[in-house]
Amino acid sequence: MRVDVLALQRFYASPLGEAVRRAASRRLATLWPQADGLDVLGLGYPSPYLGRFQKGARRTVAMMPAAQGAEPWAGDNGRVLTALADDRRLPFMDAVFDRVLLVHALEEAEAPNVMLRDVWRVMAPEGRLVVIVANRWSLWAQSGATPFGHGRPYSRTQLATLLSDSMFEPVVSARALYAPPLSWAPIVRTADAFESVGELLWPAQGGLVLMEAVKRLYANTARSEGRVLLAKAPRRTPQGAPGNLPKRDR
Repeated sequence: MRVDVLALQRFYASPLGEAVRRAASRRLATLWPQADGLDVLGLGYPSPYLGRFQKGARRTVAMMPAAQGAEPWAGDNGRVLTALADDRRLPFMDAVFDRVLLVHALEEAEAPNVMLRDVWRVMAPEGRLVVIVANRWSLWAQSGATPFGHGRPYSRTQLATLLSDSMFEPVVSARALYAPPLSWAPIVRTADAFESVGELLWPAQGGLVLMEAVKRLYANTARSEGRVLLAKAPRRTPQGAPGNLPKRDR
């Protein structure tokens, strides 16, 4: 069951949620410095992170899953840019978006592969995807006090495998959020300092994994490689098939 949109709103309105937004946005900016002239889709609860792309992008849309609920997210012109739909059947045409951001989306999806394949469908050829998920090895994934402690966390290897099996090619990854998941004021005030120290001392313990991947029209996966091998296996002729062996002359 997904975290309710009201709980997500309360979290990001808190000092701890603001510290999370800064840490993740800093890493996201290194992966996507800008999206000028591009069509951008955010899936899950992306509104805390989409604002930085809104000014330069041609179109920016926040799609929120029906099981989570949606909040109005308005553009500079006051128009609401939020859509509400089943995350396995996105209400968009094929090959529309150049950039897609998934945040608070993959961990609680009932069918992650199905969702990713529909994301693949609405992306333009060679479009780029960034997924932000809770790091399986972090304290954030173990704490139910924040939205990142719910659902299915991922290691970097698990996330790369899932993306590859959904016809994406992972190209780069990063971690963020090294402060502990505590609302204690001294911890929250020093959250930015934790980012600088954590990257040097315990880089694998970041609370979030960010991974960028490219949409490929053809992708080799562990499953597809097995199918290719089977397809290339020579077929037996009817004479050589089991049960059709020629009888010996008597």
